[in-house]
Amino acid sequence: QVQLLESGGGLVQAGGSLRLSCAVSGRTFSTYAMGWFRQAPGKEREFVVASTWNGVNTIYGDSMKGRFTISRDNAKSTVYLHMDSLKPEDTAVYYCAADRLGNIGLADRPSRYDYWGRGTRVTVSS
Repeated sequence: QVQLLESGGGLVQAGGSLRLSCAVSGRTFSTYAMGWFRQAPGKEREFVVASTWNGVNTIYGDSMKGRFTISRDNAKSTVYLHMDSLKPEDTAVYYCAADRLGNIGLADRPSRYDYWGRGTRVTVSS
């Protein structure tokens, strides 16, 4: 059974940085594409970023380009989301997700993913 556990959320001032982690259980993490989504109160789940199984190819949501960076450590079965220049509108619950196919086709669609974590809350104060 594959389980995803996010961590690293918290309260940060606007302009600050946070690094989220997503630890994945299971032996085949290195073959999964990984994505991050977020959901603000009263809003739909929003695509943040995704990475292919080897980290070579990534795709970002438009409002995250240049501020957010995804990375992964397959040896640790962990994917990271480093967020810089945070804004109050980045406040949301952030979820990581795993896709068994390993590529990032249609990566912005939640239905693309097979496994989800429970999320970690990020609050950015102005």
